Amino acid sequence: MALNIVLIEPEIPNNTGNIGRLALASGSNLHLVKPFGFELSDKRLKRAGLDYWQHLNVIYYENTEAFFAKNKDEKMVFLSSHGTKHHWDIQYEDDLFLIFGKESVGLPKELIQSQSEHLFKIPLYSKEIRSLNLANAVAICVYEGLKKIR
Repeated sequence: MALNIVLIEPEIPNNTGNIGRLALASGSNLHLVKPFGFELSDKRLKRAGLDYWQHLNVIYYENTEAFFAKNKDEKMVFLSSHGTKHHWDIQYEDDLFLIFGKESVGLPKELIQSQSEHLFKIPLYSKEIRSLNLANAVAICVYEGLKKIR
């Protein structure tokens, strides 16, 4: 069993490091799509990922086009505050790709528009915030998926 966590253009090394640790703990694969807002050698990435990074199954892509070309036949869902369906309504299954956007702006507008039927959100119960921290959002979705798959 494996889920696939996809980060499109992640910007904050601490988030990516924490998500890497989560991926390893949950048996998930991590897909990182460039450009990044940091260097892979960044101390904050390594500190957040600790000494786990070498055990992680991580796949790198030069850009979104390369990611979608390689994985065009895979089942994907997209997470965004613009989604109309909730994350608990996702049909979780082995090898599902959970696609997350960058911290500052989320998913590209083109993906939000073209993938509207596969667009999900984590509900927020306060009008005072726009979104959750990326690492928290990934954790919520991954463990909801594990609960439903196992």
